[in-house]
Amino acid sequence: MISSLASALSKFPTVALTRLSTPVTRVERLEQACGAQSRGIRIFVKRDDIGDIGNGGNKLRKLTFLLGQAQAERADTVITVGGIQSNHARLTAAACAKLGLACELFLSDMVPIQSTEYREGGNVLLDRIFGATLTVVASDRDVMAVANARAAELASAGRRVMVIPAGGSSPLGTLGYAKCAQEILEFEAENAVEFRHIVIPNGSHGTQAGLIAGLTFAGQRGGRVKAYSVLADRDTTHAKTAALARKALELLGGNPADVDAHVDVVVDGGYRGAAYGIPTQAMVDAVRLLARTEGILLDPVYSGKAFSGLLADIGNDLIPAGADVLFVATGGVPGLFAYRDTLA
Repeated sequence: MISSLASALSKFPTVALTRLSTPVTRVERLEQACGAQSRGIRIFVKRDDIGDIGNGGNKLRKLTFLLGQAQAERADTVITVGGIQSNHARLTAAACAKLGLACELFLSDMVPIQSTEYREGGNVLLDRIFGATLTVVASDRDVMAVANARAAELASAGRRVMVIPAGGSSPLGTLGYAKCAQEILEFEAENAVEFRHIVIPNGSHGTQAGLIAGLTFAGQRGGRVKAYSVLADRDTTHAKTAALARKALELLGGNPADVDAHVDVVVDGGYRGAAYGIPTQAMVDAVRLLARTEGILLDPVYSGKAFSGLLADIGNDLIPAGADVLFVATGGVPGLFAYRDTLA
């Protein structure tokens, strides 16, 4: 069924933004440090943080499909939205620079951090270097409505505009992670391994929804994917992820009813902390542990919190002895510099 998934994905226009598939590496020093090794648990990391442009990250997968469609529609301008330190916004700006498209970013002021590093460093600095136009939108305004109004203004002036939602998490963008599911299945087949858990952060829902859609289309259960919500609460994240997974599966040509929300959508809301973008001590500890055992960097908003959840699950014996676990490192490293005060 892997070939069927590959065939379904090949029907969509794409643009080459990064080399796929991304590498998978085992983190044996980390296993020893967190106590996994003593229970026969093997931990692998899929390096979706690596990319050819924009300092890498998981949004490149989604943009591969979204900007493929933009080119097919002869768009000349791309507009997207996110938080001030949005990784998606940064990679959209980088991809548009590569493709010669104008890029406008509407960034919601949704995280109550006022430091200069947060508001002007990290991803914001890179957005500007890549040549995007930035507009900061107050948190009490509908940032997508503001972006759509700007798109209408540009369209009336004769521009061809594509508007991309937060995180690139439309059904089309979500197919980027159906492609990732294909890569994971191929890795398992080639290396005689089966991942009991595929672990990810869940912000705008597209990463988990795409993995679920891809696995389901290939005849497997999406419940192998465990996500830790970092944006919304657990119940909201669960419902929106299930809905998006069904839409992505339908886009692939599958039956959306095959996604059973009670079985296929596994979300843990216990590691978000006070709110989106607000640091937790567990996140700081997880970032430092992986960096100091493997030299791999996690980001403070998404992957750091998800990895803290995985470490807690190992410590609480929620990962069975002898299990193989895959952590998908989704990138966002420029965000570390925006949280200097927390991480230094």
